[in-house]
Amino acid sequence: MYLLQAFEGWINWKELLLGDAEWPFLLETVIRTLIMFLILLTGLRLLGKRGVKQLSVFELVVIIGLGSAAGDPMFYKDVGLLPALIVFIMVVSLYLLVTYLVGKNKKFEHLVEGKSVCLIKDGKFSINNFEKESMAQDEFFAELRLQSVSHLGQVEEAIIETSGQISLFFYSDDEVKYGLPIMPGSLENKTNEISTEAHYACTFCGFTERLQPTNIQVCSHCKKTEWVKAVNHKRIN
Repeated sequence: MYLLQAFEGWINWKELLLGDAEWPFLLETVIRTLIMFLILLTGLRLLGKRGVKQLSVFELVVIIGLGSAAGDPMFYKDVGLLPALIVFIMVVSLYLLVTYLVGKNKKFEHLVEGKSVCLIKDGKFSINNFEKESMAQDEFFAELRLQSVSHLGQVEEAIIETSGQISLFFYSDDEVKYGLPIMPGSLENKTNEISTEAHYACTFCGFTERLQPTNIQVCSHCKKTEWVKAVNHKRIN
């Protein structure tokens, strides 16, 4: 009992629950939140109907800016609604201005939103492009598997769009080549030594060729020396 009383005396429940504000501020918080919610809803409505995965980096910055402007006035008493409203008007106006300029000037569009980049061409990695993107190989393989790809020989071209989504163009079943397998664990048995004649895929660039037994085989495409056996399964939809 004495311990409970001492504990209750040690904690300032009002300060814990309200901070420096008073109880009437709770009603004000409800009103502030309602107003900022309506302003945020209006702002997002002006930005269009694209989903989050379809947003460019520029559009994500705008969304984050609107969210930050909406958050503080909801529960900080010393932050007025009018400055937040001005921030909203500025962010939306800048968005509309940049969108207009993007539609008028291709160089400006590439500067703001970036370019679509080819990551796979003819069943092989476009090494120079892939190294420029901040995407790990395992992450990329997971994206391909989600679209029923089990090896690179099924893919004629893969493009990462400005939104971060990956567009795939497939070979028809009768055109599927031997390719680098991308199923989980498929690269664990990579080797420098070719023990039996078969089709092999370079684990670095995805280049495939039929190899004869040899101690060390250098890839003619990227000059690396690690290989796994290639596969040529058709896609299963």
